[in-house]
Amino acid sequence: MDKKINLYLLTGFLGSGKTTFLTNILEDLSGEKVGVIMNEFGRISIDGEIIKKEGMEIVEINRGSIFCSCLKLSFAHAMIEMADRDLKYLFVESSGLADPSNIGEILEGIKAVKGDLYDYKAAICVVDGVNFLEQLEDLETVERQIKHCHLAVISKVDLIDEERLINIISKIKEINPIIPIETMEFGRLDYNFLHEDLMKYNWAENEDSTNVPETKPKTLMLTYDGEIKKDDLIKFIDRIKSDAYRLKGFLKLEDGWNQVDVVGKRIDFKTIDEKYENSQLVIISKIGPHIIRPIANNWNEIFDIEMKLR
Repeated sequence: MDKKINLYLLTGFLGSGKTTFLTNILEDLSGEKVGVIMNEFGRISIDGEIIKKEGMEIVEINRGSIFCSCLKLSFAHAMIEMADRDLKYLFVESSGLADPSNIGEILEGIKAVKGDLYDYKAAICVVDGVNFLEQLEDLETVERQIKHCHLAVISKVDLIDEERLINIISKIKEINPIIPIETMEFGRLDYNFLHEDLMKYNWAENEDSTNVPETKPKTLMLTYDGEIKKDDLIKFIDRIKSDAYRLKGFLKLEDGWNQVDVVGKRIDFKTIDEKYENSQLVIISKIGPHIIRPIANNWNEIFDIEMKLR
């Protein structure tokens, strides 16, 4: 290869806005040859469906984190495969539960096997302005994502006040005192960072990822045929969301097909034109398989149609 591919890693906890951020970048780079590797914990890539465009080079790696030993090899193979597609940019959107501490080791492995294919430009961490402070208290993953990034982008600043924003910036600087921090409303940002040397803000050395098979969270897929009422769905979600890191999917409601996204206490609905064979809701559990019983009991109590959970 005459020129190396510009590589960007997107991190950020579940629901922070990585996919919206990536979609907007891809629109700005519509004239360039761009590839995307999408990583999700669920069996089906909900976010991959959102960003797919004609001519897009996309690879999906699901059922875990690309930084875990269980998928690290699949990730390396995907990057080697992408290198043969004459790309200018490759964006890797990691799962919200991914700990990217070992990205350097993975890139060195690819270099040893296939050569110096990639110019690693930066890890960009999208920070959830609404939920970050609470997430930071609960999960080491959130801190690791900040520690190993080269640019932090605080999302959803239109939904928080100035005091909370100041507190978030302070916390980020406690973890990583040298990275630049940007703010973003509705997924929009000045994308001049694509022309900047962000690697000069490298703060932490490569280390072992906390993503291991033993800590992999339980992910479930709920499906149903037909349609349900939005009010009933909200009632159902309200009863189980405290036991889940994230719920998201494409569901048929009384007003048609909706993209549903649940992060923390917030439930977002967006009507979509696409139609699917059946409704699909991905649930990432905080409490492992113990979430199965409350899901089943509450569904049967609220709805009169059958669902499948796998």
